[in-house]
Amino acid sequence: QVQLVESGGGLVQAGGALRLPCSASGRSFSSLATGWFRPAPGKEREVVAGISRSATITRYADSVKGRFTVSRDNAKNAVYMSMDSLKPEDTAVYYCTAKDVWTQGTVLTAISQYDYWGQGTQVTVSS
Repeated sequence: QVQLVESGGGLVQAGGALRLPCSASGRSFSSLATGWFRPAPGKEREVVAGISRSATITRYADSVKGRFTVSRDNAKNAVYMSMDSLKPEDTAVYYCTAKDVWTQGTVLTAISQYDYWGQGTQVTVSS
């Protein structure tokens, strides 16, 4: 089992920035591909960012590309998402997610591929 705990959410004005940390425990963090997802109204939950075990490969949803940056620190068992140029439509609960993978370069981009997630942290962007 993997336990994930997100933090860093809050209220921010449009154009502002936030950084979301997620701490992991319970398994070897370096064996996990990780990412972040948010609910999408009327649609499947959207994986907004994914990062490989080695942190060398990242993938982003088109809706956040160029504004969000995912990173991780395997020594600290943590994954982060820096969110810049926030828009009101970014308002959501953001969840950290993870899955054991064999290869260093695997990045998961679909919510169905992940096995673990945290309780989420609320991000609200005011216009």
